[in-house]
Amino acid sequence: MSNAIQTAGAKTESVWDYPRPPKLEPTAKQIRVEFGGTVIADSRSAFRVLETSHPPVYYIPPADIAMQYLFKDTGDSYCEWKGRASYHRVVVGEARAGNAAWSYTNPTPAFRFIRDFIAFYPNKMDGCYVDGERVVSQPGDFYGGWITSDLVGPFKGAPGTRGW
Repeated sequence: MSNAIQTAGAKTESVWDYPRPPKLEPTAKQIRVEFGGTVIADSRSAFRVLETSHPPVYYIPPADIAMQYLFKDTGDSYCEWKGRASYHRVVVGEARAGNAAWSYTNPTPAFRFIRDFIAFYPNKMDGCYVDGERVVSQPGDFYGGWITSDLVGPFKGAPGTRGW
């Protein structure tokens, strides 16, 4: 059971109520990503991953992304829960952002629903939005969570939080 707080008609979620191992859940909220003056993603069919101490990461289906702006980038990483991630750069005209998004082409069975879905680092985009609210990026440069006004931290990712 969540310790969600009801205040002024808005539900607040604490990232400390999120599970470990992480949970994958669909969301009907509008997820939008802008870069280089262009909306490169707009979806109501995304999934979000909820993990203790992390703001949600939103995974967007390729059908809802202007894929002509994404290109395979260098490097990869490994998540003990989701598997091996590959990275994408985003290029719109002269605007470029390296390793700005990631995806799982062969996720673990528990995360099979996000196969080939794309997650974006909000701090590398011009703007990322959940139901019209501009998000704040999770601290640090690795995790990529999206912080909205309905979330309560503290959030992992800032210096000194690696061992949480």
